[in-house]
Amino acid sequence: MKLAVIKETKPFERRVALTPDVCKQLIQAGFECIIEKDAGKSSYFEDTSFTSVGASIETNKSALLSSADVVLKVNPLTVEEISHLKKGAVAISFMYAATNQEMVEAAAKQSISAFSVDAIPRISRAQKMDALSSQANLAGYKSVIIGAYHLGKIFPLLMTAAGTIKPAKIVIMGAGVAGLQAIATAKRLGAVVEVSDIRPETKEQVESLGGKFIEVKGDDSIKIEGGYVKGVSEDFLKKQQEVIAKHICEADLVITTALIPGKKAPMLIPEDVVKNMKFGSVVVDMAVEQGGNCACSEFGKTVEKHGVTIVGEPNIPSLLPLNASELYAKNIATFLTHLATKDGFKWELDEEITKGSLIVHNGSILK
Repeated sequence: MKLAVIKETKPFERRVALTPDVCKQLIQAGFECIIEKDAGKSSYFEDTSFTSVGASIETNKSALLSSADVVLKVNPLTVEEISHLKKGAVAISFMYAATNQEMVEAAAKQSISAFSVDAIPRISRAQKMDALSSQANLAGYKSVIIGAYHLGKIFPLLMTAAGTIKPAKIVIMGAGVAGLQAIATAKRLGAVVEVSDIRPETKEQVESLGGKFIEVKGDDSIKIEGGYVKGVSEDFLKKQQEVIAKHICEADLVITTALIPGKKAPMLIPEDVVKNMKFGSVVVDMAVEQGGNCACSEFGKTVEKHGVTIVGEPNIPSLLPLNASELYAKNIATFLTHLATKDGFKWELDEEITKGSLIVHNGSILK
């Protein structure tokens, strides 16, 4: 089968779907890898690094798409890209189908099949395919580094002849993969870390990393599926805001990571709380691409409001494009070789991973 990797065109995107090392493994398994010219350049992979392992370079994107059996990408394919695919081709990428209906309909109209890596079930045998986790892990690390850059003080306790510097206090909202990595990174840098999460079962994980858990009593409105929060009531969010407002206002740095798949990110820090935060404090809003957890954050911008620096950096994994691409490529390769061999796809439609991630099949929308 011909695997095509096209250059990402989304703003702020620097990742690539396959790396040379993973291409080499796939080629050894019998696949043919064709890479669009300069697709890996922003991730620090030159075209020669792909050709040296047996991959081909194609300058004509339309020709590449029309000849491909499988198209691999990080972000969702555009309607224009889908229009060039041949009938029966397969697309694999983050699709975010719940919020990208136009692309799903275009895939169906073109009579292709499409797998969404963000819909891979969170089961033990799919861990090596879990691209959401691999990318969130890097984002959690980088969010702390971003916060440290903008904060006008150091993280650790420092005792000097000139006096003692108190450690920075960091509040992290959300103890998922990104939040847990942020805790670990902030603790390694010497900060005092407090963490809020609506899932009480995360308390043990937070404390095992040295964080202090801010408890908010849950209610029946919280819906959790496969480890992800799928829904929560406005009343609970208001109660959560009230409990953690005091902690936020005492913090030097706040990192927010709360997302609800297919929905707008929950509002955790309203503007009246920002007004009461310490002068010179920092907020890193990791949910800015889905509307943001902070009322004052702006997509793609770092702004100062009420004396607080608010970072609305989208696509944080892309700030670490080499590592992010390496991990994503391994996720994709594991996923692909689960679904197919060099001779074609298995189409085991009742198999759990296939069933969970297949969004469109031969032109029929499945979910």
